Amino acid sequence: MSIRCARKGLASLAVASVAVLAVGCGAEDKPIANKPAATTSSAQKPQAGQETQSAEEPSEVLAVAKGQKGLELAINSAERDAGGFLTIKGQLKNTSATATIVSSRLSGDETEVVKHGNSLGGATLVDSIGKKRYYVLRDTDGRPLTTSGLSNLGADKSLPVFMQFPAPPASVTDVSLQLPTFEPATLKLS
Repeated sequence: MSIRCARKGLASLAVASVAVLAVGCGAEDKPIANKPAATTSSAQKPQAGQETQSAEEPSEVLAVAKGQKGLELAINSAERDAGGFLTIKGQLKNTSATATIVSSRLSGDETEVVKHGNSLGGATLVDSIGKKRYYVLRDTDGRPLTTSGLSNLGADKSLPVFMQFPAPPASVTDVSLQLPTFEPATLKLS
């Protein structure tokens, strides 16, 4: 094969690459005929990564656990689902007049949970009558199924949180939620 043929082949490849790139790049710029135009209403959903502020906080409080440095955890719901899980939702609030750092101790001591950053992974549910302890569930990579990425919380600010556990049997109606650095809180389950 001569140098001339090789150059001709490379030139053809370069032209074809530019043509494919030009066609591919322009495809997103053209509107689709059947696609509805975007509206600018206040009811639009926020995009990923944008924070939303809830106009109303949950009104029902099942229990409150008091922690260190003015932190409080108000539990708003504890719901069993058909899959055998119990999801606890609430608000972590800083009741102090200054910003506070959320303790890394809330993640617990288990290496698999701690390596995924600050979370509520150290939470447990205790059934004192059945003498059982339920730990926060984890995904297949070992991440706890809780709110994670906790760092600091401004003065008088709150943050919605959740924790997911295996559901205790239906006969269990009272459990104690225990979270490192917080007082235990008793929850009634329905």
